[in-house]
Parts: sequence; C-alpha cells; structure tokens
Amino acid sequence: MDEVKLYINGEIRPSSTGEMVDSIDPSNGELVSKVHIPSTQDLEEAVQSAKTAFYSKEWRDMDQVKRSEILLKVSELIKERKRDFIAAEIKDSGSTFRKAAADIHNSASFFKIMSKVTAGFKFEEVDEKATRAGFSKNTRRFEPIGVCAQIIPWNLPLQMAAWKIGPILATGCTTVLKSAVETPMTAMMLAEVLIDAGVPKGVVNIVTGGAKEGAFLVNHKDISKVAFTGSTEIGREILKQAANEVKNATLELGGKSPNIILDDADLDIAVDAALYAFLYHSGQACTSGTRLLVQEGIYDEFMTKFKERIAQVPLGPTQEKTTGLGPVVSKKQFDNVMNYINKTKEEGAKLIYGGEQELENGLDKGFYIKPTAFEITPDNTIWHEEIFGPVVGITKFKTEDDAINMANNSIYGLAGAVWSKNEDRALKIAKEIEAGTVWINEYHLLNPGMPFGGYKQSGIGREMGEEGIKAYLEVKHLWESDCNTREGKMWLDAIF
Repeated sequence: MDEVKLYINGEIRPSSTGEMVDSIDPSNGELVSKVHIPSTQDLEEAVQSAKTAFYSKEWRDMDQVKRSEILLKVSELIKERKRDFIAAEIKDSGSTFRKAAADIHNSASFFKIMSKVTAGFKFEEVDEKATRAGFSKNTRRFEPIGVCAQIIPWNLPLQMAAWKIGPILATGCTTVLKSAVETPMTAMMLAEVLIDAGVPKGVVNIVTGGAKEGAFLVNHKDISKVAFTGSTEIGREILKQAANEVKNATLELGGKSPNIILDDADLDIAVDAALYAFLYHSGQACTSGTRLLVQEGIYDEFMTKFKERIAQVPLGPTQEKTTGLGPVVSKKQFDNVMNYINKTKEEGAKLIYGGEQELENGLDKGFYIKPTAFEITPDNTIWHEEIFGPVVGITKFKTEDDAINMANNSIYGLAGAVWSKNEDRALKIAKEIEAGTVWINEYHLLNPGMPFGGYKQSGIGREMGEEGIKAYLEVKHLWESDCNTREGKMWLDAIF
C-alpha cells in the first residue's frame, strides 16, 4: 500500500488538501506508506455521511439477521486476506509475525462471535414480571444510540478497529473511526473488507490523524457517543470534552497490572508466563503484567529461573517466525521507554536484566529495547506509571494479604493474574483484586463473548460480549395501557 487514504461515504479517497505524513517501519526505520491526513472539511463530510446513513431506511430498517450475516461475511473476508493483513501489521506496527498472525485471527474471530451475539440478542422483549393483565404491558426495547466517534490506539490496530466497528454493525449505529497516525494501514484495509461485505455507504467512515482530528470528532454536535482506547491522560481530556454535551462515553484506558506468583505455583509455567505477561508486543499492551509480585518462599528460585529464561527471549526481525520480541512502535515511544528505564536506575532500583537498546544482529536501525527487569518497591516511579514498553518491576511479598494490598495500590484496575496450584486459594485472591479482568494461571487471553474494561482510572464501560453491544444502545421502556375505560384510570382524578 503506497498511500493510506480516507474512507468516507463508501469511497476510499485522498485528503481534500493533499496533506500526508510518513508511516515508518519500527524494525528498520524504512518508509512503509504515505498517510493522508483529513482536513476539517473531510471530517465534516465523514460525520454528515454517518448521520445520513444512520437515518437512512436501508440501515435503520435492516433486521438483526441481516446485520449478523454482514458481520459473519466480514470475518470470512479477513480470513481470506489474512496474509496481506499480517504483512501490513508487521510493517506498520512492528508486530512480530506470530503476534500479527494472532491479531488477525482474533479480529476475524471477534466479528464471527459478534455475528452470533447479534443474531441472538433480544432487541425488544415484553417484561412479563412488569406486565399485568388489565393494567399494562411493558416492553424493554434497545435502540441504536446514534452517530459515534471512535478513536483507537497504535498497539493493536486491526483488533482495536474490530472491537469498535463490530458493535456498530451489530446495533445499527454509524461511526467515524479515527485510527492512530502511526498505524493506519490495516484499518484502511478493513474498509475494503466492509465494502465487499455489503456494509451500506456511510455506516462506517475511517480516517486517521492525531489529537486535533480526535478533538474535532469528540466535540462535534452530531456525535452522540465517544468510544476511546488509549492513555488515561488523554481519556481524562476526552471525558471533559464529552461532558460539555453530556455525551455517552466508553473509555478503555491505561493499566499497571499486578501478576501474583504464589509459593505453590508451577514455577516453570509461571516464569514463562511472567515473561509473556510483560513482553507481549514489547510491553505495548494495556493489560501488560508490569508489576510482578513473587512470594518470598520461592523468590530466589523464581529469580534464578527468570534470569535464565529472559536471556533466551529471541529478539529479531519482525517478519521472521522465530522472533519473540520486536521493536517498540516509534522513536517517540523508544525515547519514552528509555527515559523510564534511566529514571528507575537513578532511583536506585536494582537492574536484573536489560536496560538498554538492542544494537546487535542488524537491529541497530530499529527501535529495539532489550527485555528489562528491575527489583522495585512502591517508592519507584514505574510502580505507579504505565510505561508501554518491555519493562517489568519485581517485588517480593510475604502473605496473601500483602499481595492483595500491593496489587490494589494503583490508580489503575484493568487486569491482573494469580498463579497457584490451589485454584481455591487463587480464586480467593482474584476476587479481591480491583480489576476488570483477572486471570488464574493464565495471562493476556481474552474471550470475545465476555466483557472487557477497567476499574478506577483504567476506564469507564465495557467492550466485547453482550455488554459491548449494550454500550451502543439506548434502552426504551414502552408502556402499553391495558386499562381502557375512564373509570378504570382513577389516577386521572388527581387533577379533577
């Protein structure tokens, strides 16, 4: 793809001003594509296109069976074009081959599961408990909220686009989705899939850009809902802007997730899982297990195995199937991560491994950082602040209560995990962790049929599952009187 254009009103077209920026391959610094930046006119046309589509008879009257069929078709088309999607995701986002392949598979699976959820969702149902013969029939009806502005980050480009667009197609809403300017390629490839799947023009519009373009959409009078995935800092600003017109908002924000290793855990699994928890996509996942809490009775043995295994993580070119750890997404992100590493060193934390750029094996032109581990305490900055890089802080704890208190000592509450051979023991702790997703003897895996989102400053609302559909629906109570005589409506006498 030489140029990444705009998708507005069913047409893939250039920016009206011709403004473009470069998209760079994080693994080698080479140019991947030229990215069209929308003008204010382009953004306005996208919003109006979505508004027209929302009120169109074709989209408004489409039944859920047809919507379900479109979602399934999207899933099938992504699978058919998976090689192209994988290649683009690798170049654009710095994903390893294995990570990119998983993302494309997960995106296709999400649309398939969304198809099933849509087919079975009860958009209108009589509430028999609230209904009484001779008095009233009461119906609960779910209706699309309207035109949405959806803003996605650069870490999981296609998967994030799928999570946002899936509920649009399921509910009858319409959208202008803004992809991240660093990683716009697969979102625009998804536009081609939507066209081929039969999505009516204007239902989904896709642009890219930065803060200015995002603010235009959030503040637009015709936008009824904002859905944002990204940093807590930006999420706060979006929430303030949405509050001006009391717009519905779903925010999936930052995390500083605790990963608790109890003294009866299977250490061989727990060590590898701890590395996976913070090194997946070079730590550029909001659920990353970046606070590793290890019980004191196994601490020394755990650390011996941990040091051995972290040295074996294969850094390499992103397109090679053997590579386990790739670069961070950009020079800006590289500098940010290195600043955190240097600050942690200055604070006196013990460096266990890494802590520097990877320059060997031909990787010096990319934004590669060696997997990095520190021993830290809550006094260290990286205990509290999200890094979004391949860096973990390890802390020893004594009791289960200590682990729970440490885990919850954060402004975030997106995810967490507990490792133990005793499932009852692990479950007891998991229930005490203040987070939207808690794994027991697992990490990072998500079920598209279940809700995803955070406690505290990790967000508002949920995505995926039935909750993810309801986030795009208004609920209406239809009251039909079953009392049809004046004498029976004695409440009218209150004013006579």
